[in-house]
Amino acid sequence: MTVTGIIAEFNPFHNGHRYLLSQADGIKIIAMSGNFVQRGEPALIDKWTRAQLALENGADLVVELPFLVAVQSADYFAEGAVSILKRLGVDTLTFGTEEPLDYQKLSALYGKHKAEMETFLAELPEELSYPQKTQKMWERFAGIAFSGSTPNHILGLSYAKASAGKELCLQPIKRLGAGFHSKDKDQTIASATAIRSHIADSNFITQSVPNPALLLSAPQVTWDDYFSLLKYQILTNSSLPSVFQLNEELASRIRTAVRTAETAEELVEKVATKRYTKARVRRILTYILVNARDSNLPQAVHVLGFTAKGRAHLKAVKSSVRLITRIGSQPWDQMTQQADTVYQLGKASIAEQTWGRVPLKI
Repeated sequence: MTVTGIIAEFNPFHNGHRYLLSQADGIKIIAMSGNFVQRGEPALIDKWTRAQLALENGADLVVELPFLVAVQSADYFAEGAVSILKRLGVDTLTFGTEEPLDYQKLSALYGKHKAEMETFLAELPEELSYPQKTQKMWERFAGIAFSGSTPNHILGLSYAKASAGKELCLQPIKRLGAGFHSKDKDQTIASATAIRSHIADSNFITQSVPNPALLLSAPQVTWDDYFSLLKYQILTNSSLPSVFQLNEELASRIRTAVRTAETAEELVEKVATKRYTKARVRRILTYILVNARDSNLPQAVHVLGFTAKGRAHLKAVKSSVRLITRIGSQPWDQMTQQADTVYQLGKASIAEQTWGRVPLKI
């Protein structure tokens, strides 16, 4: 049977995600971000609720991406997620994209010319951001043109790179509905951005997500719920440059800007430059918030939930991969669990995220 992997945030899970799952074949395994997501912000609702929504709508198994994989730039995000899915026996990688290109061919191209492509990347001007460099690399070697509004396509290229040489079948699915960052409510399939922006509109939410009652009853958070804590961390941490991926220049810019910024988004606007993109700054602020430090990624895979089919698959692979199904006195991943503790500070009503939690069974 085909074992299909999907890399996701489900922030939150919506009708477009349900469509993607319906297009996937065989056993469907989701490698999902935990309580903080790739672009550098807290997830709207907690990871357990998002995992439940996925399992109720087509997923067979949901596992968690470690914090230092989930909150990373596209290439590192893709590399870490693909590695986990391969260890779980995935042979097909399905993903949504705005551009239904031959990603299999692009993956083979990267595998064949990796050294040349990486050399080209390294020789580009330093004033360019890494995403800009990556796009120039694909333009040079594959003739791909970028419109600037195709974030899923860009992730798809990162999946192509991460899959090179790993015997994975890449299955792109044309994305339906509004653009990734669209806030438009007049769409059959609304974007996650639109849903987060209009979360108070219960009629819109009912039309846009499966099981809206579960989403609407869960504690919801935004950066605003953590800004005071972030400000405290910035102003009191005497070793700020030791935080993951933070340098002296950025630390200085952040310390100065935080004194007048009134929200996290205003702080991002004040700190970001052409070199330091807003997405990178948001990730840096997330690292500061949770006091992230560079550390080894966990070898074990944390299971968030499964169906009967997913449970049978876990039994089939448990001899080749260490699975964590309950977190007790010994941490699964110290960095992820530290992030979970901070996430719970956003709202008193957020349930325990780590200790004693066992996989959901749907």
